[in-house]
Amino acid sequence: MARLIGFWNSQSLARQFLAAGGVVWLTAMLVIGALVSHLIERAVTRNSAAATALYVDGLIAPLLPDLKTGETIDEVTRRALDETFAQSPLKDRIFSFRLWRPDGLVLYSTEKDLVGKTFAPNEDLAEAMKGSIVAQLGLADDPESGRERDAGKPLLEIYNPVLQPWTGEVVAVSEFYERAEDFRASLATARRQSWMAVAGAAAIIFLTLSAIVVRGSRTIEEQSGALAARVEELSALLSENRLLNERLQRASRRTAALNESHLRRIGADLHDGPAQLIAYAALRLGSRRLTDPALEPGIRTAELDAIKMRLDEAMDEIRSICSGLVLPHIEHLALCEVIERAARAHEHRTGTAVRIDLSGVRGGENVPVSVKICVYRFVQEALNNAFRHAGGRGQAVSLSLAGDQLAIEVCDEGPGFDPACPQENGIGLTGMRERIAALGGDLDIETSGRGTCLRLRLGLPTEEMT
Repeated sequence: MARLIGFWNSQSLARQFLAAGGVVWLTAMLVIGALVSHLIERAVTRNSAAATALYVDGLIAPLLPDLKTGETIDEVTRRALDETFAQSPLKDRIFSFRLWRPDGLVLYSTEKDLVGKTFAPNEDLAEAMKGSIVAQLGLADDPESGRERDAGKPLLEIYNPVLQPWTGEVVAVSEFYERAEDFRASLATARRQSWMAVAGAAAIIFLTLSAIVVRGSRTIEEQSGALAARVEELSALLSENRLLNERLQRASRRTAALNESHLRRIGADLHDGPAQLIAYAALRLGSRRLTDPALEPGIRTAELDAIKMRLDEAMDEIRSICSGLVLPHIEHLALCEVIERAARAHEHRTGTAVRIDLSGVRGGENVPVSVKICVYRFVQEALNNAFRHAGGRGQAVSLSLAGDQLAIEVCDEGPGFDPACPQENGIGLTGMRERIAALGGDLDIETSGRGTCLRLRLGLPTEEMT
């Protein structure tokens, strides 16, 4: 049972409707067809019996005496009735005829041996005594109907009440059997037509409902498929958002560590550079060459020039460090101008040449500020690495912009390095990668003995901000 229920639930709504609806439709068609056929048969039988009874009554009623006062039929009336059933059109239409008294006495019959006999009234005879015409198609099972049963022919048995003129009281009942070959054929035709009409109407209704249900089932299946695809898409987006959230948390932790590393590197640069030079100058200020009045003025002047030279070197290093930390105003610059400014600043700081390829690039005026900052820092750090590892040989920057896809390459012709070795690349590449990943981009590194190429790929937001 559980397997059957599971199989049923696995079917589509259209198949369930076709199966269940087909059973209901067939059952309803059989019930309605049988009912309609029965009603038609009753109506046709009753109408045919009424027409025949009216016809027979019109022929024999003038011949009957007053049955209200007389309880028997005289010989003259019997002969008249015999001649009527033997010679009139009733001969070919009526198989047998009987005239009943209310107490069950046979007053007249085409079978002479039944006249004068009394039989217990059956239900049909009792109903006719109440004034109703009763008819049925088939062989009678009454004791007095042996001849009709032996005939083996379709007969229509009719009980017709005989009414007293003027009062309308039932004084007798005429029972006759009509030959029903034509009637049975007509009844079969009516029955067949009724079945065809019921089956046709039921089929049209069922097919119409089936078409509606099948169409609705297809719509539901399509919507279910679209909903399932949407749910799957949303699940994938949730999974991707979860991964991005984890990636963002890792990036935040790495950013905090990188900021600390940057601060340590700046402190080291200040300690190893300007601080040493200033400390050297401070020591020279207390030297004997400046405090001993006996020394020649030229020696004092030379010492002051050396101190000034060291202080100038310290200022130059401080400015160099500041120039690398302070970002120029790039909010209103186009992307090409941002790259060009970063490259020119590197040339000015290092005294090396940078080849810039921005040919064929259009647009980039409305690139978000966050992207401009990322691009500037990427070019700045990549060129610093090129100067540190390659001595500035073959430094080149190229930009390509296709739709919302941004690609920047910074290459050199140095000996290359191992990207997986933190002792050689320090925190520059790591910070660069984290900065790019925070914007959803990627950083590729190609390095060999013939040079190094850093490639940034980044998708621009669809809604650009200035």
